[in-house]
Amino acid sequence: MLFRLQPKQSPPAATKKFQSKTNSSTICIFPAIERGSTVTTEQAPDAILDLLARFERNRETYQANAYNETQLRREFIDPFFAALGWDVDNKQGFAEAYKDVIHEDAIKIGGATKAPDYCFRIGGTRKFFVEAKKPAVNLKDEVSPAFQLRRYAWSAKLPLSILTDFEEFAVYDCRVRPAKNDKPAVGRILFLNYQDYAARWEEISRVFSKQAVLEGAFDKYAETTKAKKGTAEVDAAFLKEIESWREALARNIALRNPKLTQRELNFSVQRTIDRLIFLRICEDRGIEDYGALQALLNGERVYPRLRDLFHRADERYNSGIFHFQKEKDRREEPDELTLRLQIDDKPLKDIIRSLYYPDSPYEFSVLPADILGQVYEQFLGKVIRLTSGHQAKVEDKPEVKKAGGVYYTPTYIVDYIVKNTVGKLLEGKIPKQVAGVGAHGRAPLRILDPACGSGSFLIGAYQYLLDWHRDWYVNDGPEKHAAGKRPELYQAGKGDWRLTTAERKRILLNNIFGVDIDPQAVEVTKLSLLLKVLEGENEQTISQQLKFFHERALPDLSSNIKCGNSLIGPDFYEQQLNLIDDEERLRINAFDWQAEFAEIMNAGGFDAVIGNPPYIRIQTMKEWAPVEVEVYKQSYQAASAGNYDIYVVFVEKGLGLLNKSGRLGFILPHKFFNAKYGEALRALIAKGKHLSHVVHFGDQQIFAGATTYTCLLFLDKAGRDECHFVKIDDVESWRIENKAVEGKIAASSIASAEWNFAVGRGADLFEKFGRMPVKLGDVAQRIFQGFKTGADSVFILEEHSNGKYYSKALESVIHIETKYLRPLYKSGEMKRYYLHKNSRFVIFPYRDGTLIGWREISAKAPKTAEYLRSCKEILAKREKGRWAGEQWYCYSRNQALEVVSNAKILTADLNPSANYCFDELGKACFPGGAAGGYGIILNQSEYLYILGLLNSKAVDYYHKQISTNFRGGWYGYDAKVIRNIPIRTINFSDPADKTRHDRMVALVERMLALHQQLAAAKVGHDKTALQRQIEATDKQIDQLVYELYGLSEEEIKIIEESK
Repeated sequence: MLFRLQPKQSPPAATKKFQSKTNSSTICIFPAIERGSTVTTEQAPDAILDLLARFERNRETYQANAYNETQLRREFIDPFFAALGWDVDNKQGFAEAYKDVIHEDAIKIGGATKAPDYCFRIGGTRKFFVEAKKPAVNLKDEVSPAFQLRRYAWSAKLPLSILTDFEEFAVYDCRVRPAKNDKPAVGRILFLNYQDYAARWEEISRVFSKQAVLEGAFDKYAETTKAKKGTAEVDAAFLKEIESWREALARNIALRNPKLTQRELNFSVQRTIDRLIFLRICEDRGIEDYGALQALLNGERVYPRLRDLFHRADERYNSGIFHFQKEKDRREEPDELTLRLQIDDKPLKDIIRSLYYPDSPYEFSVLPADILGQVYEQFLGKVIRLTSGHQAKVEDKPEVKKAGGVYYTPTYIVDYIVKNTVGKLLEGKIPKQVAGVGAHGRAPLRILDPACGSGSFLIGAYQYLLDWHRDWYVNDGPEKHAAGKRPELYQAGKGDWRLTTAERKRILLNNIFGVDIDPQAVEVTKLSLLLKVLEGENEQTISQQLKFFHERALPDLSSNIKCGNSLIGPDFYEQQLNLIDDEERLRINAFDWQAEFAEIMNAGGFDAVIGNPPYIRIQTMKEWAPVEVEVYKQSYQAASAGNYDIYVVFVEKGLGLLNKSGRLGFILPHKFFNAKYGEALRALIAKGKHLSHVVHFGDQQIFAGATTYTCLLFLDKAGRDECHFVKIDDVESWRIENKAVEGKIAASSIASAEWNFAVGRGADLFEKFGRMPVKLGDVAQRIFQGFKTGADSVFILEEHSNGKYYSKALESVIHIETKYLRPLYKSGEMKRYYLHKNSRFVIFPYRDGTLIGWREISAKAPKTAEYLRSCKEILAKREKGRWAGEQWYCYSRNQALEVVSNAKILTADLNPSANYCFDELGKACFPGGAAGGYGIILNQSEYLYILGLLNSKAVDYYHKQISTNFRGGWYGYDAKVIRNIPIRTINFSDPADKTRHDRMVALVERMLALHQQLAAAKVGHDKTALQRQIEATDKQIDQLVYELYGLSEEEIKIIEESK
């Protein structure tokens, strides 16, 4: 008899009870799923109903201890997820790297299982783990199963994972840091009994089916279920952990080794941490004996015994992490420092104890390489400083402190850049060409990151090469590549072909190169790459290499990853030989590309230059690197003018390091597209037609915790006739669904002038506006920024009553004359067609742009003079005493003071849309900079006509295409943008044109009057009526502008439908 549930007889899902191993429990519902009509059992597939019937019939048998986990997986878990669309048994025959589901071979280490039972993936990317237990285990109440699952998923930085014995199905939010004493309910967001599966199948399928994951429903569900408090993701937690190790080691090593220099201390602490992490990861991967480090907790003399482990590691791995004696043909000097250190037992024992269960929540076997890189990127933002008393202090590096922190490039950005640089270069090639051997190629494919940091881009490029080589060998016939003295492949299981360690080493040494100015970053990059080499290895395979090939497991990367300043060459020393001391010379760290990479440079350069160069304005750099700032100005075209940002120098350098067919891919700010300082770089790129591909993120944010406006920039050394331009309006839609607006930009249209690219539906309209010959800058007499007083707390006052004003400088109410007071408007008061009245005034001691004499101010406004005199000390101290003389009461920036009293159009510097207003009497003052604005001076007869144009939908549509957009939907309305707005001039000898002009003036006059009436209205009904009139007049102005600019119905539709 077929078992079927009868939902009509069941209580509602939110309150339904079930009988289980516990007597009763209330199930949770999916909080992120919108539930529609009543779910019926018929919506569950027959395969699930059959499983339920079988489990119900034989439940007692399945709950017995004799029924094991392997049986459960084969008979219930596998078919359950197959019903959700997952290819659990790999029936499609995919290679290991592309299987939907990885069934982990359980590795027993130290008596504990070290791998999750299932890993569900999309395109090789982990999405969630499933941990299976036999039905005899009580998943609802037992602590161990939940902790084990959460530890795996938290370490792998997976947001959700599943714990099940088929009888029970629990979903956990794995962003909550697991603790050994957590109750099983901690982090649990869903708990179902098998009797709920049929009635709730649609909900389960809408999140955990393969189709749901592909369509992004799983990711959306994960985001909506994220706890607001209590989440501590693995990267943040591990960063905090290793930062505490650094503090403890730095203090102890500095104390016990008083002769160490600051550089030696930083090296010693970093290298000790690197070695511990490396060995601990190798233990969890089964490469090293589990618990080897933990054994050091027994007894004393921890560091001498730890040194023995380091020596053994040197014999096995050959990496720079463990390099203690000179070796033939090895350029890198051995470490002769750290083995002589004195380190107390306590800090080492504390660190080692925190690396093992139960103190450690980390499962290092599943910790992704990119997560380790993210942690180290943040870690490297600090440096150890020695005080005069030889005490260690950890502090931010100056460049990091000024930048507000370190921001790691997300993995999906790394992957995209690698795919569109390395991936493009690999198209149509075979491994011998990539290796540069035989008649197939002149040189290997060489990939460089010139500011490699913790190595995220190099890890991404290396992984891409590994996958490409493996897939090529498998497609070419794996058996022939698994034979011979130097096989490229070996078979780990049925259909599971993997690259041999020798081949992984060869690819790394042949193809991956990096440079960074920070020696610690260089060592971290090496560590990350070496751990990537060892992925998939175990103790047996490492030992076989030593035995049969007489090779240690890891390559020496000293010729690949180097320390130096990518932007400053050896000629710097010739120019500065006697001008800087040894410490400054070490800090600048000039780098000779020709000497360090002689073979590559002699062959023409690198094939790919990739990365995320630093973003540092020279105003900031001058504080801690003034010498470099001047060197860059003299050495690079991109830095030759203006207050440049260092990333433009990296672009020029990267382009110069490419060979004639090379390709560059960077993530960097798109500010240089429009900024004055970007003109030289734009000219360089345009001249060589190098621009090949741009992904423009607009105001979309890529870096967590930072507000930066970025793009992906791809350059081809050989030049391209057109550029593929991609505009992203929503990053998540682009990532998950590949939604974007794309188009081609002809190289002939790319010049040194500002880059404003339009693609998609509105591209022709954008070009039409751009071709109009007359711009606002042509008709305006002046476009100017507001003034800066340099002491707003003194000059800007808040009106109270009866001639009394509040002074922030004195923190009191003062009484002064109105003679030199002017109303002050900030950006928030500059509205469309209306200046919003406020209580703010500014003391304006100028006439026609000239500072009024102190004697006149004292005579005509003695109370004002008395007030200013009481603030003289504040005013005189501005800009380090620059205004301490007779003009101590002047503004610090006096631009455009001679025209601020003219009639003018005003706009805030940032707006969500056009907000131009009219100061007809010229009384309004306004500041520059943040919360300030710009003024536009025109011929008196042009104000109203142009005001209407500027506030129209059509003109503002174009403005937003050429403006910088900021997060939250804001746009820049600064002078360099608004001066390029196209203006439709009037032919007054044409009666029809004159009529259109006069109609515009009349409509704008009406708008100004309506806004004045609206501001004065007190009754709600009156306000509503006036607002309706304003909207109707606005539409009339928009229609008139469409007519003036000769727009078609389709063009009007584009504008009306735009955001």
